[in-house]
Amino acid sequence: MDDADHSTDTRPLITADELAERLAGPEAPALLDVRWQLGGPSGAEEYAAGHIPGAHFIALDSELAAPPAGAAGGRHPLPDPEVFGSALRRAGVRADREVVVYDAGPATAAARAWWLLRWGGHPQVRVLDGGLRAWTDSGRPTSDETPADEKGDFTPRPGALPTLDADAAAALAAGPGLLLDARAGERYRGETEPVDPRAGHIPGAVSAPTTDNVGPDGRFLSPEKLAARFRALGADDAPALGVYCGSGVTAAHEILALTLAGYRAALYPGSWSEWSSTDRPAATA
Repeated sequence: MDDADHSTDTRPLITADELAERLAGPEAPALLDVRWQLGGPSGAEEYAAGHIPGAHFIALDSELAAPPAGAAGGRHPLPDPEVFGSALRRAGVRADREVVVYDAGPATAAARAWWLLRWGGHPQVRVLDGGLRAWTDSGRPTSDETPADEKGDFTPRPGALPTLDADAAAALAAGPGLLLDARAGERYRGETEPVDPRAGHIPGAVSAPTTDNVGPDGRFLSPEKLAARFRALGADDAPALGVYCGSGVTAAHEILALTLAGYRAALYPGSWSEWSSTDRPAATA
């Protein structure tokens, strides 16, 4: 594929080999490291210890989300466009420049960044399939040098991807639409709830853990396998699709998998952390 083809490449995933080629070329993408995990080590500390050369760190909790404000919006509300845009511009994101995002794998945090950039109107955003693990497994180096701030020009204009509020999520789950719950099965069934106020799920929602979107190597399954998965969950028979998780992070991973499979779905950003903070009903089983 030549450079002209790259400039219009809108595939949502990129391999480590393709990324290395792009970074060595004349039109290198803006590269964002968004490592994060719930209750895990700081992504900033991991970034400082070693990252793909040229990558800028973006903090999920403070730059890919707004501060929590009670029940409304859940644990990771959608970010203030000014804060989000400032972080992107510092990392060199331009409207006419491809953006590649990655995390440690399997792309749960990276998918949040992908979704937000697409929601904000950026046309060329790709996720490194397999994350940093795929990069290092291919024998490529990491760096502990922090690149200088850049001067991007991208200004997010929210609304390019669909979202749901709690009422819309409830209506979708009630049918004939399909609302997917991207959390682990035990949280969906109400057997455990390690983070949010109550256990259970939105009545009518269907369990679809994000862990089933990827293989043992942390890379996404083929579009054909993903399509078969979502077809079995009822996606082909639903006039509209929506996804939620705990706080709107891993749900973006599900939407990326659905996109790869050829489906379009809306995100419920508040997700279970918002829903369970209210008196709305919770189902178990």
